Amino acid sequence: MRTSVENTSAPAIEADAIVVLCFEKTIPAELNTLTSGWFDEIIATGEFSGKPLEFAILHRPAGLKAKRLVAAGCGPADKFDGAAMRRVAGAAVRNLKVSGAKSIALLLEGDLAKQTAAAIEGAILGNFETDTRKSEREAKEVESFTVISTATAAIADHAKILADSQNLTRDLVNEPANILTPGELARRAQAMAVECGLDCEILDRDRMKQLGMGSLLGVAQGSLEPPYLIVLRYKAESTDHLALIGKGVTFDTGGVSIKPADGMEKMKYDMAGGAAVIGAMRAIAHLKPKVSVTALIPAVENMVSHNAQRPGDIVTALNGKTIEVLNTDAEGRLILVDAIEYARRLGVTHMVDAATLTGAIVVALGHVHVGVFANDDAMLNRVMAAAKSQGEKMWHMPLDDEYKEYLKSSFADLPNIGGRWGGAITAAYFIKEFTGGTPWVHLDIAGTAWLDDAKPYMAKGPSGVAVRTFVDLAMNW
Repeated sequence: MRTSVENTSAPAIEADAIVVLCFEKTIPAELNTLTSGWFDEIIATGEFSGKPLEFAILHRPAGLKAKRLVAAGCGPADKFDGAAMRRVAGAAVRNLKVSGAKSIALLLEGDLAKQTAAAIEGAILGNFETDTRKSEREAKEVESFTVISTATAAIADHAKILADSQNLTRDLVNEPANILTPGELARRAQAMAVECGLDCEILDRDRMKQLGMGSLLGVAQGSLEPPYLIVLRYKAESTDHLALIGKGVTFDTGGVSIKPADGMEKMKYDMAGGAAVIGAMRAIAHLKPKVSVTALIPAVENMVSHNAQRPGDIVTALNGKTIEVLNTDAEGRLILVDAIEYARRLGVTHMVDAATLTGAIVVALGHVHVGVFANDDAMLNRVMAAAKSQGEKMWHMPLDDEYKEYLKSSFADLPNIGGRWGGAITAAYFIKEFTGGTPWVHLDIAGTAWLDDAKPYMAKGPSGVAVRTFVDLAMNW
């Protein structure tokens, strides 16, 4: 989608549709006069009230070059923020492209820089579809989106980079596991790195074995697809060194502790954390923050075979700790801990990981909030501020030392599960045991990485959650 900003008037815009933001109890006076009281009429008849994501369309509006005038409901003005703007712009695009609109303009007033950026992001995210593998695509696409605003072109460029990077993540998550293997994920990450000027290193099975990544390799041993540890580096002149770490299980059967068949097809998205990191690094490469950022994506496939890891197996992680594998479906934490230790050996000073880690976080928070765990309050505050700025809902979860009582093994230093209670917490605590005191935040995105149903502003499927938070974190370090 082409995006632009034009400092002009609504009547001068030539487009298939021009969208006007309408808040509750407020109408655009100038356009109302120009259209002979159309806004008054649709409110009086109850056709439109300005509620969030409510739309009314006037075809061939008098006084406008645009083919349609669209009233977009935004709700109360005092509750309208960047996240709401993204939803409105995305919903407008999705609503209008069904009827064949190819060019859309959106008229803005008020906080133009922030609203312009949010509108462009929302439009690009709303234009994304998941039917790319169909032989005959059903979805239509909008070709151009213009914001009528006094904001600068730089604001629009920044927004497009961010949204395109989030859509890169969504593209990766959307791919089926027979196409996006660990090796293919590594290849695509490397191609992005070459295109954007990032350093890229790919550790293969032999190198990881040489280093002693027994925890990661144990998960991968049941698959014919070899594992890889993808390392992407953005370098800046900074004392701090941020690591972004993403779980990259390209398909998760659960291993010998096999998952139920119902819904298992969605386990192609068990690499959403890794994909979020790759998308964030694309944006970081373009936007150039002042902090060095290294991304690590352990990419594996968790399969059932004669060679698969068994419940009761004991593996040795890169940091030397031994782990009793009580459940082979608790594999994400096993690959993350070796990536975390490797990040520490690379000299990172702060770490954030994202992982579709537990069903327990979905039970706790549903599909609304990301679960956030941390070993350092200052680092937690940085991540939460970034998430709030980007409209990504996150909720701080406890990680008290008492939860360690759930993680006891008679045969190894730690078991990889802690029993029935507090499953998301004990999973996070397990990872914490491998951070070595480095400031660290864990994002459990299991409930938010995938939309089971389409939203008015976003297609069914991958959401690209955490990309914007990662980028904001780096840009405002």
